[in-house]
Amino acid sequence: MTDTPAGPVSPLRRVGYVMFLSRWIQVPLYLGLIVAQVVYVWRFMAELVHLVHLGFGGTPAETTVMLIVLGLVDVVMISNLLIMVIIGGYETFVSRLRIEGHPDQPQWLSHVNANVLKVKLAMAIIGISSIHLLQIFINAARPEITDRELIWKTLIHLTFVVSALALAMIDRIMAGGRPSHGTGSSEDSGQLPQERMAA
Repeated sequence: MTDTPAGPVSPLRRVGYVMFLSRWIQVPLYLGLIVAQVVYVWRFMAELVHLVHLGFGGTPAETTVMLIVLGLVDVVMISNLLIMVIIGGYETFVSRLRIEGHPDQPQWLSHVNANVLKVKLAMAIIGISSIHLLQIFINAARPEITDRELIWKTLIHLTFVVSALALAMIDRIMAGGRPSHGTGSSEDSGQLPQERMAA
């Protein structure tokens, strides 16, 4: 292997390197989402204490208990969405987490990319929308819940479903057009991880 002569770095290359380093600007965003995760944990615990007081200290209606439980499930699903954005977004757009071989490594993280992350986020949003729609249906007998609100929230939920299906179809079409990674040489397959490690 021959050594390349050390020469002056072109201004264009310096600009490209600065632009590549600018990905670290996103780190405070993901740290902020971790703070939001803590807020949701606090809200979950407060709602759980409220549910325990109602369940063991009185005789609440079954609908009331069900709505509180659905609220807890909603918080958990939003928390899961935050985890996917934090871990998947950081891994995809900032830097590798380097947790290969860790027993707690999420299965989806090994093949995550921007398209897979978008599909998973869309599925999580559908789950959250389903919880909210179920809460509306449970409260449908109340006078403040109008038929117009029921129709619009159902249409919005269906829009989320159609959008997730469209994203999944686009991802499958794009995956069918990608070249197989197995046909490349060993040097090509190891080049990208080495460059990411150097960054």
